[in-house]
Amino acid sequence: MSTIEAKTRVVIASLVVIAVVLAAAGLLQYRSANPQPWTEAEVAILRSLWIGSLPPLPADPTNAVADNPTAAEFGHRLFFDPRLSGTGGISCSTCHQPIRRFTDGLAKGQAIGTSKRNTRSIVGVAYSPWLYWDGRRDSLWSQALSPLEDPVEHGGNREQYAQFVAADPTYRASYESVFGEFPNLAKGDAVSRVFSNIGKAIAAYERLLLPGPSRFDAYVDAVMAGDVAAQRSAFSADEINGLRLFIGEAACTQCHNGPLFTNHEFHNTGVLAFPGEVPDKGRVLGAREVLSDPFNCLGNYSDDVDKNCAELEFARTGPELIGAMRTPSLRNLENTGPFMHKGQLTSLAEVLRHYNDAPPSMIGHSEAKPLQLNKRELRQLEAFLETLAAPLATAEKWLAPPATNVATNTNEE
Repeated sequence: MSTIEAKTRVVIASLVVIAVVLAAAGLLQYRSANPQPWTEAEVAILRSLWIGSLPPLPADPTNAVADNPTAAEFGHRLFFDPRLSGTGGISCSTCHQPIRRFTDGLAKGQAIGTSKRNTRSIVGVAYSPWLYWDGRRDSLWSQALSPLEDPVEHGGNREQYAQFVAADPTYRASYESVFGEFPNLAKGDAVSRVFSNIGKAIAAYERLLLPGPSRFDAYVDAVMAGDVAAQRSAFSADEINGLRLFIGEAACTQCHNGPLFTNHEFHNTGVLAFPGEVPDKGRVLGAREVLSDPFNCLGNYSDDVDKNCAELEFARTGPELIGAMRTPSLRNLENTGPFMHKGQLTSLAEVLRHYNDAPPSMIGHSEAKPLQLNKRELRQLEAFLETLAAPLATAEKWLAPPATNVATNTNEE
């Protein structure tokens, strides 16, 4: 072969390579500008995740003032008042900070002391039949009571709180406008009754904390309308691919389904124990605790006269729940890390790597299976999750301490 022929072949080969690269780039651009249509079955899944599918708040028969505006006003003041603690320096908003979507940015909650687990967001939590990571409470109001007497959280006791409300003219008037005449605290179970009502007022406020529509929801709007231009405007190609992975190959919707991206159930996913601690037993102990809680649906302080408590009566128990934790919502993840039940993972990227590897559980049996996604796919999945960020669908007045509070301690640094 002559030198000229050899050079010609090299040039032709180079041109072929260039043509292939250009064609691939063009194909990528075409796919980006003209995304693959969603199938009917996929659109049904997207619709199920869309915030427009979120039903009205479920009623809470155990709390007669759950949707009482005056109770919500009362609860709003209590939520932000640090006097509702043993030291006078801890409020509900110490750990549930509005600026952080009602979390605190810490691995474990920090109040009078350090709590056992990560602070979960309370946005949209009124839709869940269970509260806390292990579901040890079955209503918003019974959950609101627990930190008040926890020595490492608010560190007070129910008699102190009942006396505080009785002695404060504003709070006493608010209490009586919602619950009737203030009782004689020396009689019967009056202290516990007032204590439970404090929780019910706080719950009425917390029911107002709801997620708003995100870019994801705008994208689903566009998909359902068949508006390709609006789809391109709402999502990048990586975000679309991340969504496809989320509902497809990554199988995220097995647990993170519905418009709140949670099934409100309990799963062991093999998350490592907090450094220096034994593995957390999770739901298996939480189930026992909620069944024995005097403030549960079946208890004397529940307003449900029919005691229609199917969730509680048929709650799953047993060894399969060892290490299982309640599935968190994936909406509004921004500014809410670290993640997992003890803040073991600091970023979404770490969370995704955990599920990609799916290590065996240190306790019980992990339900997670390795995803085997590549780095690009993991980045696309993360890009999609970030589209779930959105302002809350809650009036601004509820996202700050009320002006009537004498003192506040929101820790919103």
